[in-house]
Amino acid sequence: MSDWRLQGSRFVIVGLASNAVLFLLYLLLTGLGLPYKAAVTLIYVVNALQTFVFNALWTFKRRLQGVSLVKYLLAYAGCYLLNMSALILLVDRLGLPHQAVQGGMIAVIAAAMFLLQKFWVFRAAAAT
Repeated sequence: MSDWRLQGSRFVIVGLASNAVLFLLYLLLTGLGLPYKAAVTLIYVVNALQTFVFNALWTFKRRLQGVSLVKYLLAYAGCYLLNMSALILLVDRLGLPHQAVQGGMIAVIAAAMFLLQKFWVFRAAAAT
């Protein structure tokens, strides 16, 4: 299996499992009255920490390194800003339902994070 297919498959498995659980948590938190932006913020923190470990060790077969963690957190911060911008524009300004917008953003963020991890976060380790 090619490097792309293997890493992509593993990334999808980690992402699907993580995002399914965290989207349900998002729905629960917002259903209990937590504002949707606060729920997204909490979900991002939990997701960043646990997916770094799984993606580093299993998806990209890398050791856990501080420099990779910093890059990973920067990538997550950028994706968080993209996610929040979409919520502000599509929910606050255009009035779309936050559940649908956040559900769609999961796919957008997943694609961005795979590319960022493959070509930036874990790239230096791949050359060794």
